[in-house]
Amino acid sequence: MQSLSTQNHRLQAWHIAGIYVWNNGKSEMKNQFGMAGAFGMMLLTLILGSISIVSAEIENSEPTLKQVIEQPDEEKTATENDQKTTAPTKPRGPADKLNRGVPRTAVAGFFSAVENQDFATAAEYLDLRNLPGGYGKEDGPKLAQQLKVVLDRTLWVEMESLSTEPAGHKDDDLPSVQDYLGRIPLEGGQIDILLQRVPRGDNVYIWKFSSSTVRHIPRLYNEHGFGEWGEKLYLSLPDYRFLTLQTWQWVILLALLMIAYMVTFIPTACVGWLLRRKNKGHTQVWSRFITGPLRWLIVAVIVYHWIDLIHPSVETRALLRAHTIITIVGAWVTISVIEIFKDSFANKLRRNDRAHAVVLLKPAATAVKILIVIAALLMWLDNIGYQVSTLIAGLGLGGIAVALAAQKSIENLIGAAVLYLATPVRVGDSCRFDDKVGTVEEIGLRSTRVRTLDRTVITIPNADFAAKPLENFADREKFRFNPALHLHYGTKPEQLKQIMAEIEKFLNEHEKVDKEPNVARFMGFGTYSLDINVFAFILTTDYQEYLGIAEELNLRILEIVNAAGAELTNPASALFNTEAAS
Repeated sequence: MQSLSTQNHRLQAWHIAGIYVWNNGKSEMKNQFGMAGAFGMMLLTLILGSISIVSAEIENSEPTLKQVIEQPDEEKTATENDQKTTAPTKPRGPADKLNRGVPRTAVAGFFSAVENQDFATAAEYLDLRNLPGGYGKEDGPKLAQQLKVVLDRTLWVEMESLSTEPAGHKDDDLPSVQDYLGRIPLEGGQIDILLQRVPRGDNVYIWKFSSSTVRHIPRLYNEHGFGEWGEKLYLSLPDYRFLTLQTWQWVILLALLMIAYMVTFIPTACVGWLLRRKNKGHTQVWSRFITGPLRWLIVAVIVYHWIDLIHPSVETRALLRAHTIITIVGAWVTISVIEIFKDSFANKLRRNDRAHAVVLLKPAATAVKILIVIAALLMWLDNIGYQVSTLIAGLGLGGIAVALAAQKSIENLIGAAVLYLATPVRVGDSCRFDDKVGTVEEIGLRSTRVRTLDRTVITIPNADFAAKPLENFADREKFRFNPALHLHYGTKPEQLKQIMAEIEKFLNEHEKVDKEPNVARFMGFGTYSLDINVFAFILTTDYQEYLGIAEELNLRILEIVNAAGAELTNPASALFNTEAAS
């Protein structure tokens, strides 16, 4: 287990990282997401630090949950393998009623006896010839029980790796009468757990736990046993086992959970109450977050940090290393933070008069949440022992294939993001694109719907629509009114002056026409006409209203021309009159 000082150093490092994120990223995050963004980034940093500490609680050299689940029953496996590798009439190794002829069956028999609480039989698998001072052969059952506790807590035995040969392994650099089972830490050093081939008493050699191993059992139990309180609870409570935990361990675990919740409840409840008193939308959201997922994350971290109080076995630590609860609560916390950021960003968009872009936040947040769930699932599979690299590689290839197949859909989705964020047009705006004029009715995730002046509907893929030059009539402050008048060459100068003066007067008096510039100018002599240019601005942003006002102005100009006794001309009529005069 990792030392407390190392854990404190790790926590301090992550704390410093969180403060650095707060101090150096506060101004930038405040500009983008407000103060909630800076606090959220610091919070995520500290969450990652907490999970890192929990992950370091259990050494990586121990078995994974997958190995524990897939480990077959020792006695059954040993018997089946012995039957497969032994002739029907001649068992492998010497005949022995306790099946101690080869290392694998000897270890399997020991585990079977202690699991059945038959410690007297389990003692028959120990070499009791060289016991420490104060111990006799009558203490064999007690030593067998203590050895089982030590092995459960410290050593993962892979039965498949044990020899099925009467002489044991020959290539393990050990004496021919010994086989290696594992190594257990003891008082700053390590003790090798050995099996030894010993005489049974009738000149037949069998396998037992070596005398050197048995001699160290009391010291190993003092360091790796249940402890004073654990042993008292173990002896006083019924010996039931559920999910690799015994009754007394469940009692301590539930007590630890209650204490962690009470310790966490008070500060989170106080902070939540203070936030609720402000009675603002974002403070209410943060209050629910702190008293909900964040509270349970802290409880889970505390429980995992002090889990050694229950003296977990190797199987229990493999179950804990899966980090199932931490993964679920961590994903819950992260998704909650993303939801808070989404609401904060949506409020900012509304304040900046960009509420139309809020529709993009929901699918974007949903996509991020799905990625978080997938990442959490992959992390959990990796924690329990599955190799996820192959799966990730498969997902990568599959992602490339999906991306190629959905290339147009992705382009349209990006086009939708451009239309919502850059806002060249909005829903309800009149615009011109290509040679079409219409009103935008809907900007979806795939396409945009535009209703034309002919009252038909054009559906355009977002990628194509965003790439077009878009003339947005709704963003105009006013419309330009700029007709050109082509008068007959027979028009007199006095008539030209009268027409221009009347037009300027009419434009200045019209309530929908801007006061400036409102000019009508004689532009010169055209090929077939005398040209007057009218220039003004109509005060409206609605295209349909502009058309109505422009029609009114054109009719009034025509009346002014007719009242002055002049005529409009065109190239065809001018050419006809010229030919007739000649």
